[in-house]
Amino acid sequence: MTIVWRWGQLAVCFAIAFAGWPSASLSQSVPKTDDPEALYRDRTNLDSAKRAAALWSARVTSDFDSAWKLARITYWIGKHAPNAERRPALERGIAAGEMAVRLMPDRPEGHFWLAADMGALAESSGIRDGLKYRGRIKSELERVIGINPDWQEDSAGAALGQWYFEVPRLFGGSRAKAEERLEYVLRRFPHSKTALSFLADVVAADGRLDEARALLGRILAAPVDPDWTPEDLESQKTAAERLQKLGGDPHLVLEPRHNQH
Repeated sequence: MTIVWRWGQLAVCFAIAFAGWPSASLSQSVPKTDDPEALYRDRTNLDSAKRAAALWSARVTSDFDSAWKLARITYWIGKHAPNAERRPALERGIAAGEMAVRLMPDRPEGHFWLAADMGALAESSGIRDGLKYRGRIKSELERVIGINPDWQEDSAGAALGQWYFEVPRLFGGSRAKAEERLEYVLRRFPHSKTALSFLADVVAADGRLDEARALLGRILAAPVDPDWTPEDLESQKTAAERLQKLGGDPHLVLEPRHNQH
């Protein structure tokens, strides 16, 4: 009885957390659909993204898929909405990720998007949230790897590589571990734009600019995943800008290659 009571209390708390979502009423710019998946595919339109979030939030306390998908779409909103809307979106994403983890702790989706929302909030808010979430981000990413190391082309492993690079050494960061982890991802998934981008950061910080330029060129050469087209196109745009700053030709498409280790 105690466990049931606590779960009921938890569900009420999460329901309150999501009460601030905009209602699912249509605006002229939003496709006329109640299918959150269709709205998610139109996520570059922020109105569509917010409507998908509103629809998923209605079932977040009882449905695993709604919970982790809400955490996923809030990550997008938290990275693309006007500045005043970003923190509230990411906080709701963290709450949704927590709920997904509670509903199905042995599935990777909740753990990953919980870590992603925490990381985005830490990145945008500075040292306070960075210190608050650094340990939890790492543990959630390691949990994903423990459940399925190949899930989403080891996106968790790539994010863990970034964690080692971004976190100060005093708190567990290590440039060597970052490079090792990212190279491991790329040996298995050579087109991973996330791992390529993070590894370019690592080697550029070491002054290995030729290697950084080659990695950014591989991002430009990698195929666009139909399921992640907005993210891939953004990644390639950013890579072209970084490549130009490093003195490379952003119009030169290099052939992807496997790391030789």
